[in-house]
Amino acid sequence: MVAFAFPGAGLCLFLGVCIAQPTQVNTAKGAGPVRDHGKRSFAVHCAACHGLDGRGGEHAPGIVNSPSAQARTDEGLARIIRNGIPDAGMPAFGSLTNLQIVELIRYIQVLRGATRTANLKGDPSVGAKLFFGEARCSDCHMMQGKGGFIGSDLSEFGRTHTDGGIRQIILQPNKVLVPRWQLVRIVTRSGRHFSGLVRNEDNFSIGLLSEDGVFHLLMKSEIATIAREPRSIMPDDYGKRLSSRQLDDLVSYLILGSARKKPASRSAGALTHR
Repeated sequence: MVAFAFPGAGLCLFLGVCIAQPTQVNTAKGAGPVRDHGKRSFAVHCAACHGLDGRGGEHAPGIVNSPSAQARTDEGLARIIRNGIPDAGMPAFGSLTNLQIVELIRYIQVLRGATRTANLKGDPSVGAKLFFGEARCSDCHMMQGKGGFIGSDLSEFGRTHTDGGIRQIILQPNKVLVPRWQLVRIVTRSGRHFSGLVRNEDNFSIGLLSEDGVFHLLMKSEIATIAREPRSIMPDDYGKRLSSRQLDDLVSYLILGSARKKPASRSAGALTHR
């Protein structure tokens, strides 16, 4: 096994594949030379096809501004750089060392960050206040260790989604309904009502995380009705509750907030039984 590390990079290389922590490019001491080396390498190996800014050229598409490119992980980029894409006409750069690939990927991240930041319309600081305040996103979602745990953790969400994609999810959460986030309502034979997300289920019991953050383990023999509603637990009225400017602010926070260091997460809620 081959491993490399250098100041500020926060990554290792295993068997020639780059695996990076999901953090923004480090600008601390030692990161500057890495970025400069990566910039030169990009100009030599990539710019002729993808353009100096990575937005696409005469012979190849953009690698920093398209949703599919932004969704690629560092590990995926390393494989492509090393092995190429023969069917698409991209050559392999197997002659590059592990460290050179790391530097190249770091510079691509710089280009990605500059592109996404330039395209954002909102104010992330205002978006943070909305997330933890008026929009009540933190009631269900966690961001960098703060917030709820009923919904998904959004700490890395902005790294793999475009601003337009995030906005659409906020405005139309039911458009692509994932069963995991489907609202379920349960009424027991004794008349108790529960609503929330199913976290585990078998032939005899069902575990439900209710909207107040409490986990309930219910025996199916004591359940009168189970209704699985065709909608997400996420509210679908943000288009009315928030202005277009507020949506821009919220989206900006979700994208830029994803680059911050994630502290230790809070503990799960209490476990209760029926």
